[in-house]
Amino acid sequence: MKILVTGVKGQLGYDVIHEGESRGFEMFGTDVDNMDITDAEQVKQVIEDCRPDFVIHCAAYTAVDAAEDNQEICRKINVNGTRNIAEICKFRDIPMMYFSTDYIFDGQGEDSWREDDAKQPLNVYGQTKYEGELAVQELLQKYFILRISWVFGVNGNNFIKTMLRLGKERGAVSVVFDQIGSPTYTYDLAKLVIDMIQTDKYGVYHVTNDGLCSWYEFACEIFKQAGMDVKVTPVATAEYPAKAARPFNSRMSKEKLEAAGFPRLPDWKDALNRYLTALGYETVKK
Repeated sequence: MKILVTGVKGQLGYDVIHEGESRGFEMFGTDVDNMDITDAEQVKQVIEDCRPDFVIHCAAYTAVDAAEDNQEICRKINVNGTRNIAEICKFRDIPMMYFSTDYIFDGQGEDSWREDDAKQPLNVYGQTKYEGELAVQELLQKYFILRISWVFGVNGNNFIKTMLRLGKERGAVSVVFDQIGSPTYTYDLAKLVIDMIQTDKYGVYHVTNDGLCSWYEFACEIFKQAGMDVKVTPVATAEYPAKAARPFNSRMSKEKLEAAGFPRLPDWKDALNRYLTALGYETVKK
């Protein structure tokens, strides 16, 4: 099986490539230097030259706050770029996987979001990722759309690395306590991704590591497991200015994933422990 992966310089693409290679698949990685997804002709040429059996589309514009001031480029990457890939996949009858986000919902209430719940993105990033979903669904029948949240991996920047850096530099951090969700470790997600593409159980799924926490609780657990003495002060979202609105409720139901026979990802605290170990920390057991 030959698999083309976009965005291989990012957290998820990096782990997907390595997971596929570890299982003996022929992996072909692209990023903006060898396939600019906003260039339809280049996308067509690269995919036709590669002739993959599956396309895993990890590339995206993910700078949530910056997207508010850069709507054109965000839409060009997340919507037009996704459409460019989906169009050639349709033409060549190639199944495709696209990654979306909890940000497509309005983030209200306390119930877990189900795949078919109403979409009301709060910001430009969420809106463009939802429009990317619509492009995939409009053009293809053989597709997976995985909605993920609070992503962290070894290759790239993320909340955990930021907390570890700030904890060392300042010895104290302030973190919001009223946004609830589930972290997603790209190493665990990549394993599921490679499992899924070997099936024809196409559709939209919610995938995160198990368990819930606030960003404040996440930060406290990071320092606890890393054995760092850092003061963590809980603050309300209203006290923490950000250009883009964030959802308060990012709980996502994984019932559909289970019903399809796919395994749930491990608990986020377990994932964090393994991640910190991968970063070289002598972890305190969770």
